[in-house]
Amino acid sequence: MVEGWGRAKKGEHVVVFITTATAEEAQRIANILVSGRKAACVNIVPQVHSRFWWQGKIDSADEALLIVKTKAALLDEIIKLVKENHSYEVPEIVALPIVGGNRDYLKWIDNQTE
Repeated sequence: MVEGWGRAKKGEHVVVFITTATAEEAQRIANILVSGRKAACVNIVPQVHSRFWWQGKIDSADEALLIVKTKAALLDEIIKLVKENHSYEVPEIVALPIVGGNRDYLKWIDNQTE
């Protein structure tokens, strides 16, 4: 095993993907999540091109992507905050478990979130 690498406890940490209509909206939502201690870190990818089904037809959009690192226990609060502050009728908010990584980083996530 690599020094400092470890498996996260089941369900303890997640990475959340959120798309937004603009980079400005991404910045605003990232600030809400980090300043409210709901996320330890949010990466903002300023432009992604998305293709998706919407209202019975294929649509596409240029969007920004948030990559949120947080604790699984905060996911419900994150979903609520994002829905309250997002321009989309049905915003993408998808969480994936972190199954392992740098133990120091995972501990840092814990220390930076409520």
